[in-house]
Amino acid sequence: MVNGRTGGGGSGGSGGSGRSRRSGRERSTIDESFLKRRATRRRAFAITVIAVWAGVLAWHVKREYFRPFSVRLAEASADLSPATSYYTIRLGDSPIGYAASRIDTTSDGFILDDDMRLRVTALGHDVRATARTTVRLDDRLNLKGFVFTLQSDLGEFRVEGTMGADSVLDLTIVAGGDEQRMAMPTGGPILLPQVMPLHLVLGGEPKPGASYAFEVFDPSTLDRRRVTAEVIERATLIYPDSADYDKDAGKWVPLRYDTVETWHIRQRFGGVEIDSWLDPDGQIVRASSPLGYTIERTAFEIAWNDYRALDRVDRQAGVSVPDIIEGTAISVGVELPRGAQLRRLAVRLLNVDLAGFDLHGARQQLRGDTLFVEGGMSGTKPDYQLPADPSEWERALASTPLVQSDDAEIKRRANEIASGSNDPVIVAERLANWVYRSLDKEITLSVPSAVQVLKLRRGDCNEHTVLYVALARAAGLPARTAAGLVHVRGRFYFHAWPEVWLGEWVPVDPTLGQFPADASHLRFVTGGLARQVELVRLIGLLELDILAAEES
Repeated sequence: MVNGRTGGGGSGGSGGSGRSRRSGRERSTIDESFLKRRATRRRAFAITVIAVWAGVLAWHVKREYFRPFSVRLAEASADLSPATSYYTIRLGDSPIGYAASRIDTTSDGFILDDDMRLRVTALGHDVRATARTTVRLDDRLNLKGFVFTLQSDLGEFRVEGTMGADSVLDLTIVAGGDEQRMAMPTGGPILLPQVMPLHLVLGGEPKPGASYAFEVFDPSTLDRRRVTAEVIERATLIYPDSADYDKDAGKWVPLRYDTVETWHIRQRFGGVEIDSWLDPDGQIVRASSPLGYTIERTAFEIAWNDYRALDRVDRQAGVSVPDIIEGTAISVGVELPRGAQLRRLAVRLLNVDLAGFDLHGARQQLRGDTLFVEGGMSGTKPDYQLPADPSEWERALASTPLVQSDDAEIKRRANEIASGSNDPVIVAERLANWVYRSLDKEITLSVPSAVQVLKLRRGDCNEHTVLYVALARAAGLPARTAAGLVHVRGRFYFHAWPEVWLGEWVPVDPTLGQFPADASHLRFVTGGLARQVELVRLIGLLELDILAAEES
C-alpha cells in the first residue's frame, strides 16, 4: 500500500510539495512500445489540434440565429473580394505549423480553402500531418458542399459532403480504402466551422458583451456540438503584411505592418475555451487557446519559411522543440508499485470542474473530489452468450463510419480470433491479446479507422482501441471507447482504451497488453473523438493527489 501526494508538475520524479500538476499545453496519449512492454506513447494531439483549429476558424451557427440575418448576409457577401491570409501556428514560442485560408468568388457563390500543415515532436519522434478543407457556398453564403482531407503517415482520411434536398447533408467517408455513405438530417441550412466568422461578422455587427449560441459540425469528428460565443471587445491588432529577406539574419523579416480593427470572440464548447480575433471581413487575425497554441496572421514568406525551418531543427544543436506528449503528462511525486498492475487506487482530482465527465460508474466511484478505482474483475459474470442481443445493445454493437464492425474482413478476423467460442470473457481476452500482439506501437496524427488499422497494423492507443471495438462488435460483444489518464513510468498520460460489457463495463487495454486494465486507468469520458476533445480542458489545470495505491 502506498500513501502520499503527487509532486510538482511537469518534470517527473519526486516533487517537494507532494502535489502533482500537469504541465504542458495539449492533449496527449501513450503507447506501450519497446521498453519492457511498459513504455508508452500516444497521439490524441491530432484530435486536439484539429479540434482547436476547427474551433478557432469558428462554428456552425444555429439556424434560428441566422434566419434574421439572411438579407444582410446576401447584401454583405456582394462586397466580399478574393483574399488569402497566411498564418504561423505556434506552441509557446516554437513554430509547429503553417496555415493558409483563401476565399474566392465563383459565378454562383464562393469557395473557401483552408490548408494546415503540422510538424510536431512526440516522445522524441517527428510526426507530421496535413489537413485541407474546401467549402463551396452559394451567393448567400449557404453551404453547397465541402471536402475535408487529413493526410498522415497512416494514409488519407477523407470526408465529402453535399447539401441535398429536404435539408439533408449527404456524406461520403473514405478511410483506408473503405468508403461509407451516410445522410445527416440538418433541419435547415448548415455551416462548417470555416464559414461561421463570415456569418457572425457580415450578418450583423457583433455586440460586445453579447453571447450567441451555435451548433458545430466538424468533419474531422463527424459530429455536431453546441457552442457558445461571447463577444469580449473591439481590439486593434497589428500584423506583418509583407516581408523582406535579411541576409545578415538569414531569414525573412517583416517589411511593413497592417493595422486592423477586430472583434475579440471567446467560444466555449465542452468546457474548452478558445479566443479569436476577427477582422471586418470575418477572417481570423489571431487565435489562442489556454494550452499555449496560437495562430497568427503574417506575411506568406514568414509563415512558410517558419514551417520549412522545422526541417532543419533536428540538425541544429541546442534547439529545443516542445514535446507534445511529455509536455502534457502529469508527474507523480510518490512511488507507485512498479512491475505489477494496480488493483486499487484512490486519487483526488483538483483544480478543475468535473461536471460532465463520466467519472462515476462500473469500477469507478467518485466521492466529492476523490476517485476510487478498482482493477481486475469484480466477480460479476455476463448473463449472455455471444452474440449479444442487438435489440438490447444496439448502440454498443453498431457499425459506424470509423468503427466498421460490419466490414467483411473485420468480421472474418473477429470470427478467426474468437475460434468458435461464445463466452464473452474468453473472446474479450482473445481479442485484447491479438490486437496487442498484432499492432506495432507508433505515434501518428490521424483520424483512426478500424479498416485502415487492420490493413496497416500500426498506430497508438486510438488505433488499438478503434480496431478492438470494431472486432468486438463484429463478434457480438458490446464494446465502447473510453479515454482519460493512465499511469506509466511515474507519470500520468492521456490515453484511450476499450470497455466491454461482461456483466458490467470492464476496461481492456490492448495497447498496454492488459486484460482487464488495471486501476491506474482513470476514465473521464466514454465515446468517440468528439467526446475525447473534452479532455482538453484538463490540460495544464488538473492536479492529482495520490491517496492510496495497492498492487495486485
